[in-house]
Amino acid sequence: MSEFSIIVAIAKMNAIGQNNNLLAHISKDLKRFKALTSRHTIIMGRKTFESLPNGALPNRRNIVITRNTDLKFEGVEIVNSPEEAIELCKEDGEVFVIGGATIYEAFMPYTNRLYLTLIDQFFNEADTFFPEINYDQWDESYREEVVDDEQNDFNYTFLDLKRKNQA
Repeated sequence: MSEFSIIVAIAKMNAIGQNNNLLAHISKDLKRFKALTSRHTIIMGRKTFESLPNGALPNRRNIVITRNTDLKFEGVEIVNSPEEAIELCKEDGEVFVIGGATIYEAFMPYTNRLYLTLIDQFFNEADTFFPEINYDQWDESYREEVVDDEQNDFNYTFLDLKRKNQA
């Protein structure tokens, strides 16, 4: 049985993107993303896939959700709904949902873990947003605050949350 995890970098006002790109280039965040998702299945929407610089991410099973039944991408399995993606990877252990906003929203009810990078910065040009998180439903399992990153002029926090057990 799979466990679904969402991994995302979120700025102030729940902003996650602009013009199908990340809002900020954070080297430590990209390294963390690679370390966490390598050797796992990743699920994404078509626009997120098309934003990747080199196509399918290596050392991962890539699943793309799109309504376009004719699309073909090298190194990618195409499905037409979140439910199809869930069915396709039901034996895959931890599965990472990597975006975008519509895909995050669809998977929130199925998600057991959130791997967040909380960016302490407001991006007024952002056009894509993460759904509201009800923090009462989650327990913090890891927190690392980064305040001395020479590559960025803002602070950020790695925050891992695990869904509280539902009775």
